[in-house]
Amino acid sequence: MVTDQEIQPTPEGDREMRLRFAGVCTVCGEEIAKGVRAVYSPATKSVHHVTCPSPDPGTPDPGTPDPGTAGASARQEYERRKAKDQATIQAQTDRAQAMFGQGLVGRIATHLAVDHRPRPSTEVWAQGAVGEERVAARLDALADVGVTTLHDRRIPGTSANIDHIAITPWGVWVIDTKRYIGKRPEVYTEGGFLGIGSTPRLKVGGRKKDQLVDGVLRQCSLVQTALGDSIQVRGLLCFIDSDWPLIGGDFTIRGIRVCWPKRLAKELLQPRTQPTVDTTEVSRLLATRFPEA
Repeated sequence: MVTDQEIQPTPEGDREMRLRFAGVCTVCGEEIAKGVRAVYSPATKSVHHVTCPSPDPGTPDPGTPDPGTAGASARQEYERRKAKDQATIQAQTDRAQAMFGQGLVGRIATHLAVDHRPRPSTEVWAQGAVGEERVAARLDALADVGVTTLHDRRIPGTSANIDHIAITPWGVWVIDTKRYIGKRPEVYTEGGFLGIGSTPRLKVGGRKKDQLVDGVLRQCSLVQTALGDSIQVRGLLCFIDSDWPLIGGDFTIRGIRVCWPKRLAKELLQPRTQPTVDTTEVSRLLATRFPEA
């Protein structure tokens, strides 16, 4: 998190230095930009502004932030849509009963006239919540090997969210969970001549789904901006309950890895650089930039 240049000890045993990447002041809660001089506490691995008073030694280490609840926003949206569907069904039932009457014949006619099934678009949100919860369980199991994961994080200024942000000792992963039951994700090329100048495209169940890759790329860009250039951010699409081949099947498209939950750990734990990421400090920063949805 810090360089060894211009280190100055403070009376409390903390050290004043320039930050290698942005942090969050433990006193005032404001962000401290990369390169700004701040006071670093080796005991708690935290930072605070030079102008802020040193924290009370008795103050406990804030530790890692609340990881959030996977699928919470998707499940909340499902409940909202479900309530709306039920209100619509009840209104249709009331109108049918007024038309056909309350007798046996009227009840049968009402039952046949009203579709009591929830809209398919409503059920999609429930399926999505289940998918996020199952992927979150796999990610949380990696805590013992140094991976910290934030779930269901809101993108400020929008109604969108990031399903999971996994902070590993080697870098940060933005993970988007998709549940396409029984459908196969695959990459194909479009345009060009004999493969030259062609563009990779994503299909799921035979339908074009390039917007899924676009979405992860946008999320990666936002997280990368929050962290600066000192930590690499990668993106991953995790398809759950999809139709994967027995051999192989995972692929990379436009820099985004595409795989299934069991493959997730292998992707995240593959060291691509020396372990230089302070997962606790980075998770605090990202939890501040991307609060719970």
